[in-house]
Parts: sequence; C-alpha cells; structure tokens
Amino acid sequence: MPAFFHTVGAHRYPFRDLRDLLAKATPLRSGDLLAGVAAANAQERVAAQMALADLPLATFLQQPVVPYESDEVTRLIIDSHDSAAFAPIRHLTVGDFRNWLLSDPVDSVMLAAVAPGITPEMAAAVSKIMRNQDLILVAKKCRVVTAFRSTIGLENRLSTRLQPNHPTDDTSGIAASVLDGLLYGSGDAVIGINPATDNVPQVVKIVTMLDAIIQRYEIPTQSCVLTHVTNTIQAIERGAPVDLVFQSIAGTEAANRSFGINLALLAESRSAALSLKRGTVGDNVMYFETGQGSALSANAHHGMDQQTCEARAYAVARAFKPLLVNTVVGFIGPEYLFDGKQIIRAGLEDHFCAKLLGLPMGCDVCYTNHAEADQNDMDVLLTLLAAAGCSFVMGIPGSDDIMLNYQTTSFHDALYARRLLGLRPAPEFEAWLQRMQIFEGEGVAQLASALPEPFAQALMAMA
Repeated sequence: MPAFFHTVGAHRYPFRDLRDLLAKATPLRSGDLLAGVAAANAQERVAAQMALADLPLATFLQQPVVPYESDEVTRLIIDSHDSAAFAPIRHLTVGDFRNWLLSDPVDSVMLAAVAPGITPEMAAAVSKIMRNQDLILVAKKCRVVTAFRSTIGLENRLSTRLQPNHPTDDTSGIAASVLDGLLYGSGDAVIGINPATDNVPQVVKIVTMLDAIIQRYEIPTQSCVLTHVTNTIQAIERGAPVDLVFQSIAGTEAANRSFGINLALLAESRSAALSLKRGTVGDNVMYFETGQGSALSANAHHGMDQQTCEARAYAVARAFKPLLVNTVVGFIGPEYLFDGKQIIRAGLEDHFCAKLLGLPMGCDVCYTNHAEADQNDMDVLLTLLAAAGCSFVMGIPGSDDIMLNYQTTSFHDALYARRLLGLRPAPEFEAWLQRMQIFEGEGVAQLASALPEPFAQALMAMA
C-alpha cells in the first residue's frame, strides 16, 4: 500500500514514500526527468502538490528522505534540529506553513526565530506549493546578516562578488578586471577567483596578489580563491593571507564524498581560517557554492528530486556559519535546468529555501551557451532576486566569464539592480567608494564623472 495518495474524482494517485511525493510535487525540470523521478504529467504533479499540502510538518522529522544510519548530512539535519524553535509551527501542515509564511504578522524577527527549527525538507516542500511571487515575498521578509571586513545582508543592500577570472591566471589580466569592477562599485561581498591552474603554489600566489591590492587601497572587502578546501588549508599552513575558505557542497554524504569532502574536513578548514583572525567587523570565514543537479551528476541523489537535494546542502552550509553562500543556478547545464523558465524558477526556489533556513544567500545568475536561455532571461531573474532581497550576485567583465566559459551578470547589471530598486552596497564598502570618489552623491550613489586619481595612476602603470 502506498505511503501517500491523493484522489481526484475517481482517480487515485499513489506515492510510494516521502521521496516520491516530494519529487512528483516539484515543478517540471529536465534533471528530474533525467533521473526518472518527475511526475508523469501535470495532473499527477498537482495531485502530489495537494497531498503534500496536507502533510504535517512533523512528518519530515519522523521519516528522513535519506536513512539516518547511512548519511551524515541526515544526521546533521536531525541532530541539530531545534525543537524549541520548531514549536510555534509544529502543528502546521505544509499548506498551513505556506499561509503562515505569507501572513502579515510574520516578520523578519519571527522568521529568524523559527529558522533553526525548519529542516531543508520542510523548506523544499513548502516551496513546491508556492508561486514565484510567494517565493519572492517571503524571501524578502527574511533578514540574514553576516560580516568579515564588510557587512552583508542588511536591508536595502545588494552586494556583489567581483569575479576577475583569467584563462591563464595572468596577474595583469586579473588586476585589470579587479580595477574595472571596483570602478563600477563591485566587490563588496568578495573578490573571488576561480583559478585556471588549481594547485597550492598558484593559490598562494593569487591570494597574496589580492591581499596586496586590498591592503594598498584599504578596501573593506575580502578575497577568496575558489580552490578545493584542502588546498586552502595547505595555503594557510604556508602562511598565505587567506580571508575566506571556499568549497562546493551538496546535500548528501555521497555527493560530498564525490567533491572530496566531509563535515569533519569543513570543520577543520573553518578552524584554520578563524585562527588567522583577519576579519575586522565579523568572523564569518566560509564561502560555499551549490547548484541543483550536482548530486544527480554524481549518482548520489538517493532517488530524490534535485531541488530537495539542493535544499539539504543548505543544512551543511548552515552548520559552518558562512559569510556567503550562492547557488550557481544555471551553470551545470540544460540536462538539469533546460531553459530560462526552469532556471528562473530554480533560482527563486534556492534563494527562498536558503534564506528561510537562515543563510546569507546569493545567486550566480547564469546559463551555459547550450541552454535554451539568453541574457534577457538573466535580466528577469536578476530583477526578481534583487526584489526578493538577494544578498549578492556576481560581477563579471561584460557578463562573459572567459575562463569558465559561461554567461552571468556584469558590473553594469549590478548597477542596474541597485538603481532600479534603490539598493546600496555594504555600508563599509559604500563609504570607501565615496572616499575614493568612485561614487558621488547621497543615497543610491552614481558613478563619479571623472576617474579617481589613484586609479588613473594605476591604469597608466598598466599601460
């Protein structure tokens, strides 16, 4: 007999277990079709959503979607669950939870109070029965603030990761892109580089160069080389000026094993970074990236849909108090998110679920060139996420990452979102932009009409 079912007229739709119910209730995406877990048609999807809406939230504590005994992410979710924080919503069904989240009395303070009591599966479940506007409205109410040298996530702020990747890690090319980004007010979340040559000496070289730039111009931001966590630990042991530790993470133990990590290794890396005491306004030292489809691509999804797997990655992130987390939403490719519509929906889901769980969530608003998407789709997602209170987005020269070969958001795109919605950079970074005469005016500052003298000299030196 099926564990769950829903009857529509004379037709009875069975769902064999909680994994099956969650998967069948998920809005259509190519990755779930590839995995063979998607609903057969729209009717079955609606039936699953209706059955899910009637499910008590407490069910997710009683029926783990991945066995407790065989998965350390499940053990983390269950063992760290805060029953006192859960108490105000314990009596709700998934549908009631949606209504509660959308209700006017529920504000940022209440959402922050219940966040430790919400499991990733609860967040994923309620997202599956919400419209895009619901995801935006609730995420906007969530307020998650973190800090290192700049403060991320304050109300009416939108930060950016300045991403100056170079196909050969040429330091002059990286420096030129950093300068370009700073002159457009980008980089308050992090100056973060994906190294083309990924080894410890190269990590030390790049992070040392970035630190020299930050120290010379007294920029209130942090640097990060997006290398494997073990490389960063070795770089710290060699005395490198590491600000943030980066790692890609996923929602199952097996998927994380495919990345060469586990929870103990992440804890070790956080302790190493904290020991350097390089933060000035806070001590959030971790930077995580996620993305729907990563567990499936490693054959480590345990029969779950990709969005539920993704939400479980946020439990891993939450345990290590990160400065930054972002979903690289369209990067893996159309096998997992086929077109602009699916990418937009996934980006809103990821942002909502992470914020609901108490994470400082950003998004790499992006797509690969073989996806059925274009820059107009990215404009839509960027605008929606900025309206939803997204913590940060990417800043890439011309929207085109010439090292990773994918399309994302540019320095100009971040300026557009800030001007459209009255958003500002992190306060420490904004003060620096004013002091360096990169921005001028009050409120949502405009770019200065003339190139600031220190950077004019830097450009002449490069020439």
